[in-house]
Parts: sequence; C-alpha cells; structure tokens
Amino acid sequence: MKTILAAYSGVKKGSGSSILSALHDLPSVPWLTRSKIVKHLQVISVLQFVITFLAMGIGCSLLLMYMFCTDCWVIAAVYTAWLIYDWNTPKQGGRRSSWVRNWTVWTYFRDYFPIRLIKTNNLLPSRNYIFGYHPHGIFCFGAFCNFGTEATGFSKMFPGIKPSLATLAGNFRLPVFRDYLMSGGICPVNQNSIDYLLSSNGTGNAVVIVIGGAAESLDCAPGMNSVTLKKRKGFVRLALKQGADLVPVYSFGENEVYKQLIFDDGSWWRTVQKRLQKILGFAPCLFHGCGLFFPESWGFVPYCKPITTVVGEPITVPKIEEPSQDVIDMYHAMYIRSLKSLFDNYKTRFGLNESDTLLIQ
Repeated sequence: MKTILAAYSGVKKGSGSSILSALHDLPSVPWLTRSKIVKHLQVISVLQFVITFLAMGIGCSLLLMYMFCTDCWVIAAVYTAWLIYDWNTPKQGGRRSSWVRNWTVWTYFRDYFPIRLIKTNNLLPSRNYIFGYHPHGIFCFGAFCNFGTEATGFSKMFPGIKPSLATLAGNFRLPVFRDYLMSGGICPVNQNSIDYLLSSNGTGNAVVIVIGGAAESLDCAPGMNSVTLKKRKGFVRLALKQGADLVPVYSFGENEVYKQLIFDDGSWWRTVQKRLQKILGFAPCLFHGCGLFFPESWGFVPYCKPITTVVGEPITVPKIEEPSQDVIDMYHAMYIRSLKSLFDNYKTRFGLNESDTLLIQ
C-alpha cells in the first residue's frame, strides 16, 4: 500500500517522466507491474484496431441515422452535408494526418506481435511506385502498421516516399470511418484514386495494393505460403499506363496470427463464402485467435507471432498509354519471378525452412 501511495504522490507532483518512473517503482505490486501494464496496452491497441475495422463504419452509420430522430438532428444534418461536399476527397489523394500516423498507440500495436519493416533497396523520390503486398492475411496487420502508420519508421527508412495503402472503396462511404482511414493515408483501391496519386500528385508516391484481396484471405492460415496472383494483372496495367515502378512486398508471419477453418474448393461452405465476397466486397472468414483474459481460450485477439515485412527490389516500368496484353504478361511474369526470389532469399531468416516454397494461385 505504501508503494502505491508513493507512486501516486510521484505522479501528482511530476509530469510524464514522473509517471514512467512511478510505474518503474511498481514491481513490488504483483498485479500491477510495468511489464504487465505495457502488455495490456499492447493487447488493447490491437483489439481496438480489430473492433474499429469490424464495427466502426456500421456503428457510425447507425448512430448518424439515429441522430436524425433526436434533438441532435442538426448535427447529423450538418455532417451529412459535409459528407456530400467531401464525397470525392478519398479519390483525390485523401486527407492524411501526420499526427494520427504518429499516435503512440501504433507503437504498442507494433510491439504486440512484433512487426518489423525490412528495406532491401533504395527508392528514388523522383519515381512513383506500386507496392504489391502479399499475403493478405485476415486483417492485413503488417500492411496497416507499416504503411498506414509511422510505427515502423517508413518515412525515415524511405525518405521522400509517401505511402498510400489502398483498401475497399466501400469503406469510404461509411461516415466517420472514412475520415479515420484517410487520416492514415489510406485510399480506395479503384482506378480513379490510384490514377490520381500516380499522375496528379507529383512524384515520390507509393500506392500499396494487397494484390490477393479478399479472395486470398480465404486461404490464410498458419503454415500456408500461397498468394493469389496468377490472374491478377490489373495492377501491372496501371503501372504501365502511369510509368510507376513495381515493388514486390512479402510479409512473413502475416498468416500465422489467426487460425482459420478452410473449406475445400467446390464445397457448399466455400461457395457461400465466395458469393458473399462478391456481394459484400470482403470474404466472411471463419477464424479465431486467443481470448482476451485467457490465452488458451478462443477469441478475436491475434496470436503474438512476429510479422516481418520485406520491401523488395523495384522493377523499372516504362510508361505506355495503351499497353498490349503481351507487354502486360511480360511484366507480370517479371513481377512473379521477383516475388519468388524475395521469398526464397528471406524465408529461412524468418522462421521458414529451405524446402518451403511460395505457391502462386
């Protein structure tokens, strides 16, 4: 009790540094150690991301409709007017916030797994780039942490390069959630948005596209090293039309943080998943992590597995207004070879065996 009072006294008299020193003095209290506090903050930071992704858009939409039926209808009307006025902003570079990208919560988010960013080559600020991110995983934790925040130091590692993570365009129709996404530099994954970033926003732009998309998430599970890429050529066409260099990116460990029940192709459940994916835009995966209070139980909290994102060597792409299918196929094949080489060069460093191979679907 005396230890707690002494800590409280230090907090009351001091500032932020006093709080840290006070927490440092708490190990004598078995249920309130510094390491436990940090671990709880890490879990909360990850859980808030999962809940935000799953519920913020729908929750804010329902709240906005409810407000129209209350005395707060004026606030709802003003926001709706602003929403209509601001409707095209996500497709025109968005509205990123350095303050949001540097929130302390993202460092706790990073350290929970932990997540690391590995640089293999320099990127020129005089060029634009399309990053192909693999694999999708369940929630794209690596993509968000590395390119939607500054937790892993992207801007310091690649000076002069501004990343824009592309996600479902439907997310930007949801009130408040759209603003939250834009603040992290996240943009819609459609041609208008990507064309704007690569043609009307100067140079030094890197659009990050999760190539496999929702379809790939249905095959994400521990031990799986497969990507949906064989028929995905739209990003190559975009790169050629804009003269943007292609950069393969692979996240080792992205598939390890959740366990998923994977159904066989042709099964009734798989057919339902694919149909819902076409309707909703995302795949309804049956997955689980660990429990919030009991790690041995099931829950939405991901497992603490390291995620290491390796940014590969850029493939120089010429600008061709109307690229032929043969040219698209050629650069698509070059991209696949580069991605496989990246995987093979780094797989043994991050927990895989020499015999493990990358399956291209």
